[in-house]
Amino acid sequence: MTIPYKRILLKLSGEALAGPSGFGIDPNAAHFIAERVHTIHELGVQVAIVIGGGNLWRGEMGVRRGMDQSTADHIGMIGTVMNGLALQDALERLEVRTRVQTAVEMNKVAEPYIRLRAIRHMEKGRVVILAGGTGNPYFTTDSAAALRASEVAANIVIKATKVDGVYSADPKKDVNAVRYQRLTYQDVLERRLKIMDMTAFTLCQENHMPIMVLNFWQEDALLRAVQGDYSVGTLISD
Repeated sequence: MTIPYKRILLKLSGEALAGPSGFGIDPNAAHFIAERVHTIHELGVQVAIVIGGGNLWRGEMGVRRGMDQSTADHIGMIGTVMNGLALQDALERLEVRTRVQTAVEMNKVAEPYIRLRAIRHMEKGRVVILAGGTGNPYFTTDSAAALRASEVAANIVIKATKVDGVYSADPKKDVNAVRYQRLTYQDVLERRLKIMDMTAFTLCQENHMPIMVLNFWQEDALLRAVQGDYSVGTLISD
């Protein structure tokens, strides 16, 4: 089988690692994610992962209470490293060699992010988890995903959500909401669809980086997506 994507960047929210309470790190959730990644890794797909930290810390909560934005964002960056280490452990248990690189240097637990080293790891068959966001406050992990995808020359950003694509309206509130299978970047802008934050989306658009939005928890959705089956979600491209 021909796989259309040699290298992907998978964007996961921190909540993907949370347990039933929606907070913290659940080893069962980490194992579930690792199994999904293991399946596509077995196909020979090179995988980089950017993960958020919302299951451990949400910066806006601190800001609302008067915390400095930079401090709040740096706490969130450290949270993403914690998530990265948990996911690394789950992948290694499945015998998937994994490296955690972080934009916020903490050499005792993870490698510093170095673009060429990240690429080399993937070329050697290792999954690379890119933590620490961009290393700068005021940027989301969506922006980190868009930036890192371009830097490591990924073929596509796959945004893992709990919804099977992009809809014309909130499908939970509007029974007439229509799911789009393919969109252009211009379509997204004109229809004011919320794919990711505007900084991240613009970065993908300017670098002609396709985005696939899918339901990560749907059986085989990730596998089918990397095999070129766009019916499992919504593909945004030129």
